[in-house]
Amino acid sequence: MKRLTKLFALLLALSLFAAACGDDADDEGTESTTTTEEGTDTTAEETTTTESSDTTDGSDTTEGSDTTEAAMEEDGDTIVVVADAAGDFTTLLAAADAAGLVDTLNSDGPLTVFAPTDAAFADALTALGLTAAELLADTETLNSILTYHVVEGEVLSTDLTDGMTATTVNGADLTFTVSDAGVMVNEANVVTADVEASNGVIHVIDAVLLPPS
Repeated sequence: MKRLTKLFALLLALSLFAAACGDDADDEGTESTTTTEEGTDTTAEETTTTESSDTTDGSDTTEGSDTTEAAMEEDGDTIVVVADAAGDFTTLLAAADAAGLVDTLNSDGPLTVFAPTDAAFADALTALGLTAAELLADTETLNSILTYHVVEGEVLSTDLTDGMTATTVNGADLTFTVSDAGVMVNEANVVTADVEASNGVIHVIDAVLLPPS
């Protein structure tokens, strides 16, 4: 009987010990879960901070790009740049360079330029009995011819009337003929009118204008 009583007491003690261990394990599990949740909250805060930083950087880059584009549009292209980009005025630009007139055509202006094409210069050289090299070497004649193609101020095709005259930088006048067939300046036809540049306007003509002697 005493042995049974001792055995019962031993079993009861073991049961109480096991229960106590189970409670401790549950408490540790709860604490572990709490720690995990706190870790999750910290990660979420870090992610939010990173996204906010990325958005701010992207916004600043876009504004910088817009400012650069606006500045480029404001600068624009001068008469020389526009003529060079067209690709059909190589003789005109070479002549302007030889005569020292590039700076004038790049000035603030406004200027109106009647620009002969390369074909027009080729015809003029044939008529004058000169080569391109000979014309470029005679800077006095070259300057006189080129300045006869430039008028101070911006003269658009809509400003022209039949019989109208305009004084060139050369000092001599140009005469305009306006008809249903189109516009002529002296004996040259205006083949393309009102080519805008930042410092004036270009009218493309099919013949070189020779100033009165």
